[in-house]
Amino acid sequence: MSLRYAILAILRVGPLSGYDLQKQFSQSVGHVWHAPDSQIYPELRKMEAAGLIEGEEQARGQRGTRRMYTVTPAGDADYLAWMQTPLDYQRVRDPAHLRAAYLENTTPEAARDFLRRHIAQWEGELEQWEGELTHIENLSNPMLTRRLNVTPDSERERTIAYKRFAYEGLVERARLEIAWARRGLDLVDSLGD
Repeated sequence: MSLRYAILAILRVGPLSGYDLQKQFSQSVGHVWHAPDSQIYPELRKMEAAGLIEGEEQARGQRGTRRMYTVTPAGDADYLAWMQTPLDYQRVRDPAHLRAAYLENTTPEAARDFLRRHIAQWEGELEQWEGELTHIENLSNPMLTRRLNVTPDSERERTIAYKRFAYEGLVERARLEIAWARRGLDLVDSLGD
């Protein structure tokens, strides 16, 4: 269900085609909620059928068309109700920590390789999220710029502050995962070959 609200959050800024929505998704919401195109387009159809968004065909070029989506009043109300509802936390499915719990079943070198890959993965995430924080500070994130263009001046600083807050949390998570994996490397070394 969170995919629906991620899409509504983006479309509340203004109308987008499915293609443009997918691009905006990957540049903003996609940092905190991954969804491939194969999930986005079917969800758009479901949301349109449910009356949460409206799609309108528009000419594109001489022969083509594209479907532009906008949020309906029902979609806006549904989104705002979701924002007021307590979050339903799900049990975590974490393959890296699952594997770490059973590293005794592999060689020390394979354990080291796993932990080094974990560090590399999270270093990449850290770099990306620190980059997003820079974009937020410089107001150079395209989705944030779109959002600020439709945000009253009195709400702009709040909008920026909450975006910054979200990405600071992601940065902290990445740093924790890197530190955890480094402790794991020390553990492998301390247990010997």
